[in-house]
Amino acid sequence: MANLSDQGWSQYQSVRIPFSPYRARAWAHIARYLQRFVNESSSVLELACGYGDFSNNIRAASRTAMDKNPEFGMHLQNGVRFEVGDSTQLARFASGSFDVVFASNFLEHLDRPSCERVCDGVRRVLRPGGTFILLQPNFGLRPRQYFDDYTHVTIFTDVALSDFVRANGFEPIVVQRRFLPLTFRSRGGKLSWLVPLYLRSPIKPFAGQMLVVATKP
Repeated sequence: MANLSDQGWSQYQSVRIPFSPYRARAWAHIARYLQRFVNESSSVLELACGYGDFSNNIRAASRTAMDKNPEFGMHLQNGVRFEVGDSTQLARFASGSFDVVFASNFLEHLDRPSCERVCDGVRRVLRPGGTFILLQPNFGLRPRQYFDDYTHVTIFTDVALSDFVRANGFEPIVVQRRFLPLTFRSRGGKLSWLVPLYLRSPIKPFAGQMLVVATKP
């Protein structure tokens, strides 16, 4: 993982991902789109959840959100279980205890062995046929901006990420090279009402993030 102290990560979060109601509104639309991969009877785990925008908006029988920063727990809705801890370490969860594991903008902050450890943990905690959903920056789309985030460590493209999860025991079923803009930090983040139109459109200007959905055989 990017070699930052707990204080360094706290400072990073305040600079790069400060709380914004506009992002939360955008995520309501994103979660609605991703609901097609999540049965409402599912048990769901979100890794490195941050403000818990996915967990707060997805419909599921049980929702667990994990992050190393305990302050993020205050942003989770009632009914979302919060686990404080390193999302590369999933030993606390029983084998086969989740139907879906979700991670957004996570693996790029890890070195390759840590990425492999995440896959090992996810594969163990998922039930057979379970789903691993990854939303990630795509280096192939925005190479000049990829390392503007000083905590990015590992490069992924849509081809590399789909091959990586396959090599680590998953079968990709959806690979969307262009899924979302690289960030919601700009003023455009206030235009959350445009998100459903963007997700449905075959033309995605400013796209910088990809979506990979894979299953555990």
